[in-house]
Amino acid sequence: MSKQFKVALLGTGLMGAPMARNILRAEFPLTVWNRSLKKAKPLTAEGATLAETAPLAVSGADVIVTMLSDGYATGALLSDEAFREQLKPGMIWIDMSSAKPEHAREQSAQLSSMGVQHLDAPVSGGTKGAEAGTLAIMVGGDKDVMERVRPVLTAIGRPVHVGPSGSGQLCKLANQTIVAVTISAVAEATLLAQQGGADPTALRAALKGGFADSIILQQHGERMSDGNFVPGGLSKFQIKDLDNTLEEARSLRVELPSTQSVRDRFEYLINEMDGAELDHSALYLELKKRNGML
Repeated sequence: MSKQFKVALLGTGLMGAPMARNILRAEFPLTVWNRSLKKAKPLTAEGATLAETAPLAVSGADVIVTMLSDGYATGALLSDEAFREQLKPGMIWIDMSSAKPEHAREQSAQLSSMGVQHLDAPVSGGTKGAEAGTLAIMVGGDKDVMERVRPVLTAIGRPVHVGPSGSGQLCKLANQTIVAVTISAVAEATLLAQQGGADPTALRAALKGGFADSIILQQHGERMSDGNFVPGGLSKFQIKDLDNTLEEARSLRVELPSTQSVRDRFEYLINEMDGAELDHSALYLELKKRNGML
């Protein structure tokens, strides 16, 4: 495939829109679609073609990229007869949504029967990574297929092949477990420092480069101390990923106690504190509430 093959990107939300811009900067012809068209329309000023329906978006595409809410949303596309009619042998579908590994495997098998190749390639790095084109991309599926679409993937971030179909989603669940538990630890460290009289900004500077340092400490620790919870990664999506993680763990007969605890705290943040649309670093607010500070 050359840089002139046609790409269709479905889902231009917080992550999908900057991903689309990076695909355009890499000079791929791009058609975009979103359930709410007003979210996709601004991309036309940057060279994208806007499709009014998902079937129109993928018509004639060589590569389909989906960045949807979950595997059920992707499955809904596949259950649409008008959409399936536009899928042709030789197409490559890169699903970058966060979904269950079983969904990825089922969709890969269904598409394979239609001659369409499938990669599950969820990402990590938040909106900043999406804007910078530095997302971590965990790719499950045929490695040779990944190599064919590497130019698209490298426009978005850093792709790594992690195993057969479903492995990308499994690694994303592992990623989300680390993210959630680390957010919890950073929240506790930030509150401890503030209540003890230390400057949390100085704390982050002091820990930079040490074993405790991380992107979450630096970015989300700043969000916590500044009280800025404008979403980069939504809390409602974080709990969805943790639920998927725990379901997968049960199927493997593995107990993940820290993941379960943090998941329950996110549930409280979302259901009792109306935090579904806040950034996942807003777990800090749940911590403050349980300490009687809100």
